[in-house]
Amino acid sequence: MTELTAVKQIKATALPESNNKSHLSPKQKAVIVIKFLINHGADLPLDQLPETLQIDLIHQMAAMPPVDQSTLADVIVEFANELDSVGLFFSNGLAGALTDLEGKISPAMARRLRKEAGVRQIGDPWDSVQNLPLDELGQLMRSESTEVASVILSKLKTSKAAELLGTLPGDQARRITYAISLTGNIPPHAVDQIGSSLAAQIANKPEKAFEDTPVKRLGSILNVSAANIRDTLLSGLEEDDQTIGTQVRSYIFTFKHIPQKLQASDIPKCLRSVDKTVLATALAGAQQADMSDVATYLLESMSKRMADNLREDITELGKVKAREGEVAMKEIMIEIRRLIDTGEVDILQQSEEEETTAFES
Repeated sequence: MTELTAVKQIKATALPESNNKSHLSPKQKAVIVIKFLINHGADLPLDQLPETLQIDLIHQMAAMPPVDQSTLADVIVEFANELDSVGLFFSNGLAGALTDLEGKISPAMARRLRKEAGVRQIGDPWDSVQNLPLDELGQLMRSESTEVASVILSKLKTSKAAELLGTLPGDQARRITYAISLTGNIPPHAVDQIGSSLAAQIANKPEKAFEDTPVKRLGSILNVSAANIRDTLLSGLEEDDQTIGTQVRSYIFTFKHIPQKLQASDIPKCLRSVDKTVLATALAGAQQADMSDVATYLLESMSKRMADNLREDITELGKVKAREGEVAMKEIMIEIRRLIDTGEVDILQQSEEEETTAFES
């Protein structure tokens, strides 16, 4: 990096012969305070300082002789007094100002200012890569070289890396895993440069009008649509675009898919907040609409007492109108989808053959 060329120009200053703190330079006082804090267990984020200041700090600390207790006490007291006199701190530089105002100003303006000033996000650039959704990570991996993709995979948390690897085409996944075996000697600054470049790409991507992907938005709409409308639209979509149609179909999760999509152990959590009358109506409607297997799965996945009470309620309800049963089922699915979106419940992963069988049944 260009900052490294200034190493020879940095000259650390030794302590004056008199140890009176009034003769100490600001740099000398700074390293005394930093050393004191580190010795007392403070975790100082020195890595967030510009490289020139980090180099300056190291050289100044290397030039420091022992400091007597009186000088140390004077410097620490002066430092504490200065802290007490400060009423408000502002982040240094444009990067800090943009971070302070994140979420308060236009995202588009923030991105433009970062790009114009060549400012990157404060902190570890790999955090922005780690926080990307799985589908966006997959797109990023496919757009980069095998070598860069291997570094990305190496920097991700193990669980997320494994999940991401499973979404990649087999030949690409093999090339990336082999490339990881060749990353043993890659220097840290190269990894940091790759992270900074990727973080800049992520920060400069165009602002989206919609938070969710088109497939997820369309799937969410069809999930609460009437069954006949949903089936007609899905068939038409698959005729127009087989890939998109298949992706939307895989996102569809309706009442009849509960046995294939949810673990039995999650059923009590999913039904906990559902009104008992709504639940009884949905189960009665399911039994009348050739979904007895779903009703049975739900009843067998809850406590025996609750299941017996619901069976009595279903008997008392008698025959329910198809419309009432469908509305009740939708209420249950809205609660299930809420729990899935908040991460409290996971959808079971199925093979393509299992998914096809589930949707055809």
